[in-house]
Amino acid sequence: MNRTTLEQFATHWFSQQGWQPFPFQKQTWTAFLQGKHGLLNAPTGSGKTYALWVPIVLETIKRNPNYKTKPPKGLLAIWVTPLRALSVEIKQAAERFVTDLNVPITVGVRTGDTSASMRAAQKRNMPNLLITTPESLHLLLATKGYEKLFKPLISVVVDEWHELVANKRGVQMTLALSRLQSIAPALRIWGISATIGNLDQAREVLLGTRPEQLKNSVLIKAHIKKNIKVQSIIPNKMEKFPWRGHLGLHLLEAIVPILQESASTLIFTNTRSQCEIWFQNILEKHPEFAGDIAMHHGSMSRDTRLWVEAALRLGTLKIVVCTSSLDLGVDFSPVETIIQVGSPKGVSRFIQRAGRSGHQPGQTSVIYFLPTHALELVEASALKHAVTHTLVEDRVPYLNSFDVLVQYLVTLAVSDGFYPEVIYQEVKHTFCYQTLSPDQFQWLLNFITLGGQSLYAYDEYKRVEVLPDGKFKVQSRSVAMRHRLQIGTIISDAVLQVKFLKGGYIGSIEESFISKLKPGDVFTFAGRQLELFSIKHMQVLVKASKQKTSKIPNWLGGRMSFSSEMSDLIREELYVLNSNTLKHSKELKALKPIVLRQKKESIVPNANQFLIETFKTREGYHAIFYPFEGYFVHEALASLLAYRVSLLQPITFTIAFNDYGFELLSDQPIPIQAILDNNLFSSDYLKTDLEQSINASELAKRRFRDIAVISGLLFTGFPSKLVKSKHLQASSQLLFGVFEDYEPDNLLYQQAFTETFEHQLEAGRLQLALDRINTQDIIWKSCEKPTPFSFPIITDRLRSKLSSEKLADRIKRMTIQLNR
Repeated sequence: MNRTTLEQFATHWFSQQGWQPFPFQKQTWTAFLQGKHGLLNAPTGSGKTYALWVPIVLETIKRNPNYKTKPPKGLLAIWVTPLRALSVEIKQAAERFVTDLNVPITVGVRTGDTSASMRAAQKRNMPNLLITTPESLHLLLATKGYEKLFKPLISVVVDEWHELVANKRGVQMTLALSRLQSIAPALRIWGISATIGNLDQAREVLLGTRPEQLKNSVLIKAHIKKNIKVQSIIPNKMEKFPWRGHLGLHLLEAIVPILQESASTLIFTNTRSQCEIWFQNILEKHPEFAGDIAMHHGSMSRDTRLWVEAALRLGTLKIVVCTSSLDLGVDFSPVETIIQVGSPKGVSRFIQRAGRSGHQPGQTSVIYFLPTHALELVEASALKHAVTHTLVEDRVPYLNSFDVLVQYLVTLAVSDGFYPEVIYQEVKHTFCYQTLSPDQFQWLLNFITLGGQSLYAYDEYKRVEVLPDGKFKVQSRSVAMRHRLQIGTIISDAVLQVKFLKGGYIGSIEESFISKLKPGDVFTFAGRQLELFSIKHMQVLVKASKQKTSKIPNWLGGRMSFSSEMSDLIREELYVLNSNTLKHSKELKALKPIVLRQKKESIVPNANQFLIETFKTREGYHAIFYPFEGYFVHEALASLLAYRVSLLQPITFTIAFNDYGFELLSDQPIPIQAILDNNLFSSDYLKTDLEQSINASELAKRRFRDIAVISGLLFTGFPSKLVKSKHLQASSQLLFGVFEDYEPDNLLYQQAFTETFEHQLEAGRLQLALDRINTQDIIWKSCEKPTPFSFPIITDRLRSKLSSEKLADRIKRMTIQLNR
């Protein structure tokens, strides 16, 4: 059966559904059937799944003309998704197509939610299409006889590639692909990506650096303009001195009409804590929504999450308050409206969330932006501009993640073992490890077999043995079991299961929060008021409470920072704000009271200006700097500048920062003129000064904990008995100290510093920011009191020292004084 005939199968099926295939879908079918690899870039809700599932089925028919009487056997395709929530959606779409065509292809799901009995059944009879996650795929690589399992593979499709390419899960995925390519001669690798800027690089990261493979690949773009309607919720009264969180819930009533008029609405929050707070407040103030509202975040029980997802698909839920757990690819067609609470800090994330509504070709996505403080309206205006002009971020891939490679090597040693010379060549052709030297690879081999130079005296670090024929193999069953339990690159705080005293699993909560509570304390979790009864065997036993006041759990990883593209857009909006143009967006127009007050006390900088403000309060002497580069860059820049000032004269600082700028606070006057005269914003000696200013060793220690867990240096415990976070941290610091003193060239130790500078402190962006500042006119304004721009930074500093009630009272007094 030739390609044209095969494609007619698909075209006919599309017409039966009342659809017309998009050109990008047809291009993908043709390229796949020609044996090509590729990356497909198309907007969310445009039919990307059928662009690749269809040709996989057609290729199966081509290879098995008698497929109706002799159904294909074994694993033919793997569909990798970064979120378990997507697996049900993909399975339904895949089964719909093969059922309608009467092709006996089986579809199965294998993720962390898959039961042990189902996994055992799959082991006996693997489905033709397996939908899985990067972690579950590596668990399959850790099983004996995996080569026989993977040999018939036609294709691996990596969905939502933009979410994986810039983190260690992406590195983990490319290592798996490097192995599968050697096993399955007919393998075609494809990625699916929605919002990403550096598409060509993303394709290279996916496919590796083999010239012949890249040459036999395509980049297919869907030229479909996704219509996204962005509307900002603007407060009736604009406070002249904004602070983070002062709007937020005050605008709850403004969204009630939206919730009432929409058949179904997703309310996206940036953190799980925020999700819990909004859910509780909506129910408390509008009990009529009871039964029509639910919540969804990653710490809730699997059964609850699946129930919410199913209800969304059926259209039986009117409102779901959620986090990034519903960000990607899930097709909830009944959803009409999205509400984004607070700035998402990135264009791609905003577009991705907008795409959850109108998730079908040709439909308009509607998203409302609800600011949590007034200056976020600048971000809303910037996001509208970005959506209109399709400006999305690049995703920067990781390089030389030695911890992931160590884990991968042990994974192969746990299953059938490996020969180093074979694996080295495979690994070298991945994007992440293209510069891996023979000496570095040999160091890694010594590390997994002997524990390296520093740990060779301890048997627990000798995980892999070298057999007489040169094969590297794990012989210990306990080592193999521990390794399988820890496969993956997502590291979080130790989590405890939350259960009712009388039974019933609610979800999981981080140890760092629950350890601060005592029996009798009430906290909000999964939309319930729960009273802590006891903590026993890594389980939090609770009972329902009717108490209205409670504590809200906080989870790690809640702080987000501007992407570089978002920073550029924010500065452009501010420059517009400073001008007298008539083209101001309604968001910028709404900020007029703040702008007028800012100009009265200081200035709004233009494109050629860098603003510094100083003033004195009873707290001391304040200096505020405004690079508008984002939280993480400002954290590094504040420390750097404080260190350089201290070299000029003895002085101590308290540092605060947000996405717009940073503050140096001291009990003595801050020498601004000396900062300018001595060019302390120079990018010269940046790395050396940064190391001194931020206590790089301390930051690297924190980073090293994750590296130690991923590489297997630390064991996080068994599911029923996890190691406490403080013990993990103490053990990682002990190892860090050993390497610091006795093995400074240890690759994992060095990696901790590299990641600290490149990914946490964003040293590259910091350098660019300093270079930009040095081209601008530096405007130093000596102010009488805090300005509207400085107020959010000051209040963020106070937030870390005061309770929510005391903070609100303190800010109320401050604003009264400032408005006099």
